[in-house]
Amino acid sequence: MTTTTLAVLVPLLPFLGAVAGLLLGRKAPGFVRPLAVLPTLASAVLAVVIAVRQGGGTGGGVRPLDAATELTPTGSVPIELALYLDGFALLVAILVGVVASCVQIYSTGYLRDDPRYSSYAALVSLFTSAMLLVVYSGDLMVLLVGWEVMGICSYFLVGHYWETPEARAASLKAFLVTKLGDVPFLIGLFALATDTGSFRITKILEAVAEGGLDHPTVIALLLLGGVAGKSAQFPLHTWLPDAMAGPTPVSALIHAATMVAAGVYFVARLLPVFAASAAALVVLAVMAAVTMVGSALAALAQDDIKRVLAYSTIGQLGYMTGALAVGDRGAAVFHLLSHGAFKALLFLAAGVIIHAAGTNSLAAMSRMTGLRARIPDAFWTMTVALLALAAIPPFSGFFSKEAVLGAAEHAATGHSESVPGSAGWIVLVAGLVAALLTAAYATRLWLLAFRPPAPAQHPAASHGTEFGTAAGVTEVPDHGKQPVVMNAVLWVLALPSLAFGIAVGTLPDWFDGRSLDPTLTTSVLGTGLALVGGLVTYGAWRHTTALAARVPMGAVAAHPEAEPAVSEAEAIATHTPAYGSIASAPDPADPGRLLLGPLYRHAAAGFRLDAVYAALFVRPVEGLATLVRFLDREVVDTYVRGAGTLPRWLGAAVRRAQTGNVQTYLSALLAGSVVLAVAAVLVAAGA
Repeated sequence: MTTTTLAVLVPLLPFLGAVAGLLLGRKAPGFVRPLAVLPTLASAVLAVVIAVRQGGGTGGGVRPLDAATELTPTGSVPIELALYLDGFALLVAILVGVVASCVQIYSTGYLRDDPRYSSYAALVSLFTSAMLLVVYSGDLMVLLVGWEVMGICSYFLVGHYWETPEARAASLKAFLVTKLGDVPFLIGLFALATDTGSFRITKILEAVAEGGLDHPTVIALLLLGGVAGKSAQFPLHTWLPDAMAGPTPVSALIHAATMVAAGVYFVARLLPVFAASAAALVVLAVMAAVTMVGSALAALAQDDIKRVLAYSTIGQLGYMTGALAVGDRGAAVFHLLSHGAFKALLFLAAGVIIHAAGTNSLAAMSRMTGLRARIPDAFWTMTVALLALAAIPPFSGFFSKEAVLGAAEHAATGHSESVPGSAGWIVLVAGLVAALLTAAYATRLWLLAFRPPAPAQHPAASHGTEFGTAAGVTEVPDHGKQPVVMNAVLWVLALPSLAFGIAVGTLPDWFDGRSLDPTLTTSVLGTGLALVGGLVTYGAWRHTTALAARVPMGAVAAHPEAEPAVSEAEAIATHTPAYGSIASAPDPADPGRLLLGPLYRHAAAGFRLDAVYAALFVRPVEGLATLVRFLDREVVDTYVRGAGTLPRWLGAAVRRAQTGNVQTYLSALLAGSVVLAVAAVLVAAGA
């Protein structure tokens, strides 16, 4: 079988699995799980086979695959069913296939009693197929199909627990915000095709190399709108933390391999288009810097474990866009692959923790004893993933993050002619600050989840509740054992989190032939700042823990912003579709409060960007809608009602004249004749 045929099967198999799962979900439920797992797993295997075939070029290089067929003529700019597989596409396809397979296998245990599992599994397969179409596509219009299908799938998957208002609001928000970015994105695609005369990626890159792009800044900025929406970059990032209302495996899929990765991959694929405009690179650098630092500060103040990881994803995507802003797509894709492994592991391990603890709240977990002993697999694998996230050597995150910082240093010191030095400095400084903050919130998460204070440090916990809403330490509630497949998947994903960074050193030809080894300066600075962030957070935790031990029982008031809800763990345990963090008292031992000080409350609310957007956009639109409704009801409808009332009145008057009396009719006829005769005489006399 030819490589082209195998490449077509990679996105096709999950699509067929999704269709079959939807058709057989009710009639043959026994086939749902095999149809969810096997096509996705086969697609991952085929992606590996294709990568091995194409990676056997001379000198170990990658042989790009470029194939296309025009299905039907569309006018001056043809749309073709095209494949374009280079080193980046081959590696990203493997990432998507592996993570999606792990998510499907994990979901068989995590949602084993969910009544809507069949539709869920089919949507995950369709989601995977759409992302693989984006990765393998060589034509921008075909890529756009996968791009939009992912948006639709995310709407349904985030709203899986649609009975709850949180899930409904989150799914609608995710859909609208990403569609807001897709409007300029679509305009940018048409403008790019108009300038270059083609939607084919290879022809576009050839035209850009020959200077055939007439409006590079306008096109690049329009495309960045869609990238910011899909990859959750400032200012269109607010949908991603709320998307945690979906099941945890969906969060792992969106954050690690699909949806948010699509925007970064798109810019990497068309980086010469963006590099043709220095202004666009500076805008991309500023967007990445604000995203990195702002999301890290927000993550340091979140109580929901999944929201911490969500803001972490936003920040790591900022690193990737920062690497693209300094013109190094190899470093960007390297961090995309490394991040995909450890972020999928973080979310799936968080699912095990939530299931065991019965809550998403870190404040509640910090008051529990025995959590680490009950879930040793999740403890060890999440520790590995957090070390990779904090970029501690020799874990994979160290190599990929330092590759980004090294590329920024290269651009900042003037070694890149095509990248403004200002963009390099912006990314480098923001990346170092984010490295400090990333280690801080990773350490905070680990301490609050796995290192509760000893019971002797607290007053008697006689007034504590099951989930620790009082100041005392409580035992972990018994929600049953986790399925074996869930723990097995964690260890599978732990391997690339440990060794992927070292393995990439053997694949330079897959990354444009550029060395991705970290530089000495950024390694020392980045690792040093990460260690400082972790140690300072640990010290703050020790200090706040000592203070919390002296808090009298009952002095901790209920959190003023907390709302009672059912946690995702309870939803799974009781088979009730619901979501939400259990309302708990603020944790006096939270080191984030001490580190952020007065900034804590604003960071916990995402710096209130949703309120700003509501004031700038939502309320004006609602006011305009109210005005339009008033004009429609009170003005337009008045004319419509008047057009119907006048004939009704005339009809009523005519009806009154119809008495049925013949003498009345004859008298009226005689009077009318007299009037006509007099009128005729007068007219004749006047003439």
